[in-house]
Amino acid sequence: MRLIASALIATILAAAGARAEAQTLKVNYDISLAGLALGTADLSSTFDGPKYKMQAAVKLSGLAKMLTGGKGAATASGAISGAKPQPAAFAVTSRSSSDQRTVRMGLTAGDVAAVEITPPIDEKADRVPVKDGDKKGVVDPVSALLMPAVSAGNLMDSANCNRTIPIFDGAARFDVVLSYDAVKTVDKPGYKGPVLVCKARYVPISGHRALRPSTKFMEENKDMSVWLVPLEAHRILVPVRISVRTMVGTSVVEASRWSLGGDAKIIPITLD
Repeated sequence: MRLIASALIATILAAAGARAEAQTLKVNYDISLAGLALGTADLSSTFDGPKYKMQAAVKLSGLAKMLTGGKGAATASGAISGAKPQPAAFAVTSRSSSDQRTVRMGLTAGDVAAVEITPPIDEKADRVPVKDGDKKGVVDPVSALLMPAVSAGNLMDSANCNRTIPIFDGAARFDVVLSYDAVKTVDKPGYKGPVLVCKARYVPISGHRALRPSTKFMEENKDMSVWLVPLEAHRILVPVRISVRTMVGTSVVEASRWSLGGDAKIIPITLD
């Protein structure tokens, strides 16, 4: 009996100490504006317990590439804590035919600890100053794509839409306010099933150009939505479709391929 008990205890301890295999979610998105293809975006997110690492890349194509040469790459890492991510590090580099800018940001418990922007953002008379309080309790734009469940029940519960995401990108602080709209079904390579559809609203806080027509347009914009796919194992939701009406037409970022596997490796994304 002692041998059996010892074996059972050893088995339990081994199971308790075993580390769950890290999983990587890879999503390829198509980007369009007013029905015209603009380019693609790729997102890789690795989950290892509560910790996450993310890499995203955007590349324009066709006429958009010829006119702007636009591309960008970003990384984020941190841990899921409660109903929102708590990022530790964020970096993004964007490049056009005329310039390039890099933002690096470190965070502690949701508060911004350090920011480096190269080259610095131009000072403008109508730019709303960023206060110290605006940099507390925030998430970066990449970590904001991970939405932990608010409700303890079904991930399709409407409560998982109803949230405010406080975002700071290193220069501007704004809220994305989500509210429940519907539950729909999608059929994509790699995922077929329900999605939670949320309406979205943009609320500028600081760092934005107050007199710009685009700022006022986005603040009054009621034609924005995000469709969220549930990842039950991690109790989070991730966008499969983002639609935003702009001043020149509706922009849509929609997944073309979706995969979730045990391969925890992420290939570094560069702007080369």
